[in-house]
Amino acid sequence: MSAHHPGSAARLRIEKVPTDLFIGGRWRPSGDGARFDVHDPATGDRLADVAAATPEDALDAVAAADAALPGWAATAPRERAELLRRAFDLMTARAEEFAELIVLENGKTLTDARAEVAYAAEFFRWYAEEAVRTLGSVQTAPSGGNKILVLRQPVGVSVLVTPWNFPAAMATRKIGPALAAGCTVILKPASDTPLTALAVAALFEEVGVPAGVVNVLPSRRSGAVVGAMLDDPRVRKLSFTGSTEVGRTLLAAAARTVVNCSMELGGNAPFLVFADADLDAAVAGAMVAKMRNGGEACTAANRFYVEASVAEEFTRRLADAMAALTVGPGLDSGVQLGPLVNAESRDKVAELVDETVRAGASVVTGGEPVAGTGYYYPPTVLKDVPPGAPVLAEEIFGPVAPVVSFTTEDEAVTLANATEYGLVSYVYTGDLARGLRVGERLDSGMVGLNRGVVSDPAAPFGGTKQSGIGREGGHEGLLEYTESKYLALSW
Repeated sequence: MSAHHPGSAARLRIEKVPTDLFIGGRWRPSGDGARFDVHDPATGDRLADVAAATPEDALDAVAAADAALPGWAATAPRERAELLRRAFDLMTARAEEFAELIVLENGKTLTDARAEVAYAAEFFRWYAEEAVRTLGSVQTAPSGGNKILVLRQPVGVSVLVTPWNFPAAMATRKIGPALAAGCTVILKPASDTPLTALAVAALFEEVGVPAGVVNVLPSRRSGAVVGAMLDDPRVRKLSFTGSTEVGRTLLAAAARTVVNCSMELGGNAPFLVFADADLDAAVAGAMVAKMRNGGEACTAANRFYVEASVAEEFTRRLADAMAALTVGPGLDSGVQLGPLVNAESRDKVAELVDETVRAGASVVTGGEPVAGTGYYYPPTVLKDVPPGAPVLAEEIFGPVAPVVSFTTEDEAVTLANATEYGLVSYVYTGDLARGLRVGERLDSGMVGLNRGVVSDPAAPFGGTKQSGIGREGGHEGLLEYTESKYLALSW
């Protein structure tokens, strides 16, 4: 693999992105002047440096969001909708610029980045349409003595904390419904990928969002910055996407001031293949469910459970498909798998594979880190994976597919549910009744039935157990940013 350096066009993309904090409609340095570097995972080279917010900067952002809240909440729903629609149009018009920026700071392939930008922009269009549908209700009390009138009002100042794996889509999935509901927001993006979030801030500035409605705070002092905001009584909402471990910490912090929380946390998605499945379709679906974003997705298929009679054939076909992928820098033509986001991620994936092999699994393809610059790990398939192997218990977040065989439907469901996580499950079968029956029994918030992708801005995204609280997307995603107010009255 040759050394890779961003071309002049891509470099220009980076130079166009503001790198200060965006607070109260103004770009400004951090309070203490601190900055941190952003690196290209394909080379390890420095791309840019951005302002590192302090806790004091965070409180300034809360003050700006709080000051803007009454005016924004009182803005006509249609007006909020039109602003979101303009954001959709502008992001769509600049899709290639956003995609290249994502590749440079995140490492995913250009194909994946383009798909993310289309998905990210769609949240603005969906919530432009939902902004006018914050419906309440009115009914007669059962006693007949009064009316029950229910209004949906904005929850208030909202802190949005997003991960590095989808730096555009995780931001828009939160900003879209929050703005549609009439809330003001402070976005704290992941420190590995702050440039995309800053580009989103610049986009909102261009479409004319009122000062203070959208604020963006990159920082490497994440705990102190988010903690300061959660302890401020003006903050009434936290929406977090990230690991279950960090989610638990934030839930504890939010409890101090009883902040309304939405949590989209880790996953350990099972991928079930029954003997009556179309194996070509199952392998194609497995490649999407496993390799979208290089496996760095909470929805990634993590554990492959295949009925014993087809397990060998499925494993061989999956390994062939995985081995055929072209690995390299995401901007290079024809590349199908880019680097992992940083050295720590690559080393964690390598250690999980090594531990699993030591426990008795066999490597069918891959299994050794790629030599040279950048944080690469090859597409890897493991078979004969023993029960209790680390790779089955932990979220892999990389291009590794462990395969385990089963003999009965009950065993498949038991294996699939044997995890603290419950985000998404995948089922491949030629029997629709079985697919629906198994889908009902799986303890997860989402099920892909003969499909390798479930994400859709119009659908409620979220999990059960320790995969989270609440839903993003769909009408439910809008309601997460509202409070119900009940008025008792007679007329």
